[in-house]
Amino acid sequence: MSKAVIAISSEFLDAFAALPRQIQSKVTEFIKKFRSNPRSPGINYEKIKNAKDKNICSVRIDDTYRGIVVRQEKTGTYLLLWVDHHDDAYAWAENKKCIINPVTGSIQVFDLTTEVQETTEEQSNIFRGVSDKELISLGVPEEQIPLVRSIASEEGLYSLKESFSEDAYEVLELLANGFSVQEISQWIESDDEKAKVKDDNLATALDNARSQKSFVVIEGEEELLRIMAEPLEKWRVFLHPTQRKLVKKDFNGPACVLGGAGTGKTVVAMHRAKYLASKAKGNEKILFTTFTTNLAEDIKENLKKICTDEELRRIEVINLDAWVMQFMRERGYSYSIAYDNQLEGIWDRAIALAGDNAGFNARFYADEWLKVISPQEAYTKEAYLKASRIGRGIRLDRKARIQVWKVIEEYQELMKDDNIRDVETAMYECRLLIEKNPGMLPYSAVIVDEAQDLSTNAFRLLRAIAGEQHRNDMFIVGDAHQRIYKNKVVLSKCGINVRGRTSYLRINYRTTEEIRKYAFGILKGISFDNLDADYDHGRACQSLTHGINPIVKRFKSVTEEIDYIVDEIEKLKSSGEDLKSICIVTRTNKHLDDYIIGLSKRGIKTYEIKRSRIDDRSFEGVRMATMHRVKGLEFKHVFVVAVNKRIVPLHSAINISDPVVREEALMAEKSLLYVALTRAQKSAYVTSYGQPSELVV
Repeated sequence: MSKAVIAISSEFLDAFAALPRQIQSKVTEFIKKFRSNPRSPGINYEKIKNAKDKNICSVRIDDTYRGIVVRQEKTGTYLLLWVDHHDDAYAWAENKKCIINPVTGSIQVFDLTTEVQETTEEQSNIFRGVSDKELISLGVPEEQIPLVRSIASEEGLYSLKESFSEDAYEVLELLANGFSVQEISQWIESDDEKAKVKDDNLATALDNARSQKSFVVIEGEEELLRIMAEPLEKWRVFLHPTQRKLVKKDFNGPACVLGGAGTGKTVVAMHRAKYLASKAKGNEKILFTTFTTNLAEDIKENLKKICTDEELRRIEVINLDAWVMQFMRERGYSYSIAYDNQLEGIWDRAIALAGDNAGFNARFYADEWLKVISPQEAYTKEAYLKASRIGRGIRLDRKARIQVWKVIEEYQELMKDDNIRDVETAMYECRLLIEKNPGMLPYSAVIVDEAQDLSTNAFRLLRAIAGEQHRNDMFIVGDAHQRIYKNKVVLSKCGINVRGRTSYLRINYRTTEEIRKYAFGILKGISFDNLDADYDHGRACQSLTHGINPIVKRFKSVTEEIDYIVDEIEKLKSSGEDLKSICIVTRTNKHLDDYIIGLSKRGIKTYEIKRSRIDDRSFEGVRMATMHRVKGLEFKHVFVVAVNKRIVPLHSAINISDPVVREEALMAEKSLLYVALTRAQKSAYVTSYGQPSELVV
């Protein structure tokens, strides 16, 4: 007899996570035995009285707990759907039906007994513009068409979410929010899924990408134990069909994946790294890089949860600045990279040495270096005089440019004298070394996360690291709406051609639609690029979960604000929320310290997520982080605090004479607030004291 196929549903893991710890241990032990022989007489299959689907039965966990299973003996396939107390498990199963959708080939589990209410003419069906045939073509089960036709409002649809299979509900929510049948078909339809539809063969249906969004086949005991240890970390095992397609797609060159906050870009990038590492040969390695150290560390920790030891050995995770320093030191270069305040001091010295009387400050020269000289590699006087300054608000004639160059020249000399480089220069010099010795690096592919924050020099370097364009050479993910470091690139100008290989992720898995809309509203009126030469309007994104609107509160003093925050934290605790699921976010480190002290004085334990370390979940306490540090993380509840005038946006960040640069800085400040709010899964709070920020008025 052929080996049995055992699959666990996403809903089973939800139910498992809610069980007492000692019962979870029993369930895990049961599944281990079930895997070894699901046909064993000791399994104790029981029919469920009044069940609508005769293939659904129960299995005994212990005296009081039961699992709910679909059993297809002819194919040796078993689906674990639910686990609960005996009576609750039976109540859950009685009205369920499990089918293989005849159109999409996906496994669907849905409720057959939801009451269908007649809609009045004033409450006409919200799907009246979509025919039954179109609904069925998108994967809505024919048995549920009457239910769909009874839905009169979006709120009515939200209330029925648990009645539908996950893929069918996704289609309905997208339709309800104005997306066309054609748009949805293009997003969700895999190239070859329809060809795989095999009547009632569950084993074949589990290979379907839509089924794999809700079911995972257990291949071995080690994998089982990993899944059961962290049942709510579903990103490790369940991918949306559009995500899975990108992970395993064979690209003829660089590929770019775009998507709003919470759409799973980093998840896709990590699974892509795992996939490519599993295909690597010889000494080939995958370079996975991002902008900051902390994001790289977070990614490294998460890759450990999905990769084998051999796959991990082949994936090098490091932020790009650190990679550059490591590479250059291995080749005998001893300089260090300088940032922010240290660079500002060097510019001040350069201005003094040049005897500059043009009236420009250190920030002007730093921006001229970053936005004009470095991207165009105008490192000589002659090149600078010819360089384009489009995008700079202050105009310079030839005489003024010559004067500016004197300061630039002094800056270059000071860097050499002090044995330091700014990061743009370091990347440029690093790239020149690689280009002189092509083929010197072991990387078969480069994966880039948070691409919107990397500079032109960074992408030119990454192109050199990846080598000449080849199959699956670069996989770039990003979102211009989250650009918080003012770097802006056109990939095609960096030797990276992604035309025809750019994809969009549409579904937000993190935040509720209410939080997503509020956060996106902060960016209203701003144009965003697609990391290349085109425009990204950001419309095609939708959250499939719903909740309360963000709570906006203003107080007379910081004391009142902190008192309110503490009261809300206590309410969340009393409702069963863990302190680790709550995060307080501020614009600056100084303000963060104030709130750490304020909460601690009121008896609330805190844990600061610092720039140099990951969020260690073994420590208790409300998480505390700046807007920059919280990027890439997520929490059930987020308080964005001190959203005051001159703090958000930060006055010193936007106090710039150049109008163009000031506008870019303001956009970055808005994006920071957008990033902070979209860390929230269930609820978001925006609090201020004194004068509130103009961004939330």
